[in-house]
Amino acid sequence: MNDMWQTMLFAFVISLVVCLVIGPLLIPALQRLKFGQSIRSDGPERHLQKQGTPTMGGVMFFFSLILGTVFLAGDSFMTYFLLVCALGFGLIGFIDDYIKIVKKRSLGLTAKQKIIGQFALSIAVSVAAVYMLDVSTEVMVPVLGWSLDFGVLYIPFLIFLLVGTTNAVNLTDGLDGLASGVTLIVALGYTLIGVLQAQPAVVVFGAALAGSCLGFLVFNHHPAKVFMGDTGSLLLGGAVAALAIMTKTELLLPLIGIVYVAEVISDIIQVGVYKWKKVRVFKMAPLHHHFELCGWSETKVVRVFWAATAIAVLLTLLCYSLTLGNIPM
Repeated sequence: MNDMWQTMLFAFVISLVVCLVIGPLLIPALQRLKFGQSIRSDGPERHLQKQGTPTMGGVMFFFSLILGTVFLAGDSFMTYFLLVCALGFGLIGFIDDYIKIVKKRSLGLTAKQKIIGQFALSIAVSVAAVYMLDVSTEVMVPVLGWSLDFGVLYIPFLIFLLVGTTNAVNLTDGLDGLASGVTLIVALGYTLIGVLQAQPAVVVFGAALAGSCLGFLVFNHHPAKVFMGDTGSLLLGGAVAALAIMTKTELLLPLIGIVYVAEVISDIIQVGVYKWKKVRVFKMAPLHHHFELCGWSETKVVRVFWAATAIAVLLTLLCYSLTLGNIPM
């Protein structure tokens, strides 16, 4: 157990240091290349001053996750699965950012192209999870300890989980330090679950993800020097979903990722109700913008969402412990 804690610490520190080293080199390079963020004109007025802030900073996650994971997690299918999920979705985001910023096509990949890419990757990694990693098709019901065998529906379930999570994290990335801070806390939660399960690959990858997020947060906290772009947000979403799959805590993901869920639900409600009744439920969606327009400062919104995530992680660990206690022996 002591060795696992040491390995976890090493993975965290290595990924943190890699980001701290790469950040000061990457940000000026992005500025020279004029890889600046475009700000939507219909958003909160205070965001207009962020126009031109370097984006695609999520590129540093590629380096920090690989260096923080590969040498410590060992050569295993699980390690590769976790990395492929994260880096694969990150690559989709990178292509989208590249088209938007370098090719000057404002929308990047079309919605159809992006969703096809996400579904194709999700299908591939879901099939690999079941047939190469022998991930059980049974899903544990939190607290009760029951297991539900999804059978042939498990792969479609994983595809929904992967696509949903990556897009949810992408929606959350709308304020300085929000997505990186929330995912840092979520990653720490999954790292602790990995320790409880004695899964070295999960522990190392979770710690490396947390260290990467903290390192990026140094440059992304308000006022942000760099944004992660879709490169970073899709990568983080893929990483979180992969951790949920490898720890068999799929049904706890909506709890530990409560902020991601709230962001998505607020967006769905806003669009749905407006199309139906021509009424806006929120001042603006997703949810973080609603609170901004209610008068909260950007840093207040971010800190409240961080606190909500920390509480959700504690509740998740409690639910997981209760679940273990109720599993029939």
